Amino acid sequence: MEVHAITKNVRMSAQKMREVVRQIQGLPAAHASALLAFVPRKGARVAAKTLKSAIANAEDLKTHKPEYNGLKTDRLRVKEAVAQRATILRRFTPKARGSAGPILKRNCHVKITLSDD
Repeated sequence: MEVHAITKNVRMSAQKMREVVRQIQGLPAAHASALLAFVPRKGARVAAKTLKSAIANAEDLKTHKPEYNGLKTDRLRVKEAVAQRATILRRFTPKARGSAGPILKRNCHVKITLSDD
């Protein structure tokens, strides 16, 4: 059975976030959480928060939904961890001769899927 958590509109580019979430793909959830605790990047903190939310979702489903009773929360693995591009905030800065140069403030969505298979 699968459970997931999504964190939307994180103020970080998807490219930077992907470097972090690729490290935890396929790992057991407890091991992935321990690994993210020692990665010194902003993306690791966001990914750890999303992973913690996915684990909490699994425990909540197990207690409240009868069809999830067979879910083993101690055997959860990170089946999928992806960072997708979100809306870009566009700002402008003055340039030479009265023109304007764009500043792109990129955002991303982080999705972590856990499975007990």
